[in-house]
Amino acid sequence: MAERTRHLARRRLLTAAAVHNGGVRSSGLRAALLVLLVCAGVVLALTVDLPDVGTVRSWLDGAGGVGWVVAVAAVGLVLLTPVPRSAVSVLLGLVAGFWAGVAVALAGGLLAAVVAFGLSRALGRPAVARSGGRRVAAVDRLLTGRGFVAVLTGRLLPVVPFVLLSYAAGLTAVRLPVYVLATAVGMLPGTLLQVGLGASAGVLDSWALAGVVVVLAAVLAVVLRRRRAAAA
Repeated sequence: MAERTRHLARRRLLTAAAVHNGGVRSSGLRAALLVLLVCAGVVLALTVDLPDVGTVRSWLDGAGGVGWVVAVAAVGLVLLTPVPRSAVSVLLGLVAGFWAGVAVALAGGLLAAVVAFGLSRALGRPAVARSGGRRVAAVDRLLTGRGFVAVLTGRLLPVVPFVLLSYAAGLTAVRLPVYVLATAVGMLPGTLLQVGLGASAGVLDSWALAGVVVVLAAVLAVVLRRRRAAAA
C-alpha cells in the first residue's frame, strides 16, 4: 500500500514537471513569434515605399466608401511598424483634408494600437510574467491604479514611439479598456495638430488650432482629476 502511494506521488510530480516545462516551452515559442512579427514590421518599414500624395488622393476619390475603410486598415497596418505616426498623420492631412484625415488617423491609430496590444498580450505576456518574477509583479501593482495616466502620458509625449508603447503596454497588466481610452484621449491633440499641418500645407487651420487647445485643456483636466482621486 505504501509502495503504491509513493508511486502515485512520483507520477504526480512527473506530471506537474511536464506541464510546467510545456508551459515554459509554449510561452517561449509565442515570445519568439512576437519578435519575428516585430522584425518583419521593421523590414517592411525599411523596404516598402509609400505611394505619393497624388496617387492616393486620386484612388480615394474613385473608390468611394470602401476606399476609406481600406485607408483605415492601411494606416493600422503601417502603424504596426516603426513608421512615425506623426508622418502618417501629416500625409493624411495632405491627401484627405482636415476632418477626413483626422477620422482616418484616429481610427487607424486605434486599430494599430489594439492589434499591437493584443499580439503582445497573447504572445509576449506569458514569457514576461514567467521570467520577470517580482519585478514584473511590482510593475503590475504600480500600473493597477495608474495605468490610464501612464498610457496617456506616453501617448502625449512625442518622443515615445507609438508602436513601442503599444507593444510594451501589452506586456504589462494594464487592462484593455483603460489602455484604449487612454490611447484615444492621448492621440487627439497630436492628431489634430499634425493633420491640420498637412491639410493646410504648412499653415495651421484656425479650427484645427482651436480644437488642439480645447482637447489639451480637456486632457489636462482629466489627468489632474485622476491624480487628485489617486491622492485621496
